[in-house]
Amino acid sequence: MSEHIVKSYDEDLMELSRKIAEMGGLTETMLAIAIKALVRGDTDLAQRVIETDVRLDVLEKDIEEKAILTIAKRQPLAVDLRMIVSSIRLAADLERIGDLSKNIAKRVVAINGQFAPQKIVSGVVHMSDLALDRMKRIIDAYIQRDVQAALDVWNHDEEIDHLYNSLFRELLTYMMEDPRNIGFCAHLLFCAKNIERIGDHATNIAETIHYLVTGKSILADRPRTEGAYKPLDPEDHI
Repeated sequence: MSEHIVKSYDEDLMELSRKIAEMGGLTETMLAIAIKALVRGDTDLAQRVIETDVRLDVLEKDIEEKAILTIAKRQPLAVDLRMIVSSIRLAADLERIGDLSKNIAKRVVAINGQFAPQKIVSGVVHMSDLALDRMKRIIDAYIQRDVQAALDVWNHDEEIDHLYNSLFRELLTYMMEDPRNIGFCAHLLFCAKNIERIGDHATNIAETIHYLVTGKSILADRPRTEGAYKPLDPEDHI
């Protein structure tokens, strides 16, 4: 980021970047703790995630207000304007990821004490590990302004989708085999869907990083099936 004549302008932009990075770290932590709570059946851990969401909402509001004020005061152009607009978009996706992690935590509270074989939970844990990896990589890509790393996350969006579809079938099988599993598996399906949506928001963030760095939007459709999958080249944009 180039320096401006008015030092406070640079400070405004740096504060936006710092708050986005803080939101990113917070969402990673929320998802990790929510899954740990699910595995352990720990409602206290789940409650921590639910309470942390308030902090995330405050950060999103701060970013939005700071971005709007900076536009009004500085009338930014080119890369500065892209950075400010991107901050609003990124904050919205990160806030939604926090909401989805909170939803998982709420499910942990709801299933407290229900029959819960660990082999059923393992598929959700595998999905969450993949989603957490996407989160870490996409936040690093934003901090480093690494468009290639962002595109790598974008190009592999379908992996979490495939895991979700596989897990959906597996959980249905468990429910048919043993009626005791029905309630718990239904909650797990909602958890899995939340994780799948987190993957979608990570992909949204990748697209925003591409726009921030290049000034251009991604032209290609997101890869959804193995037959249609085509890795995106950094030059494949408008």
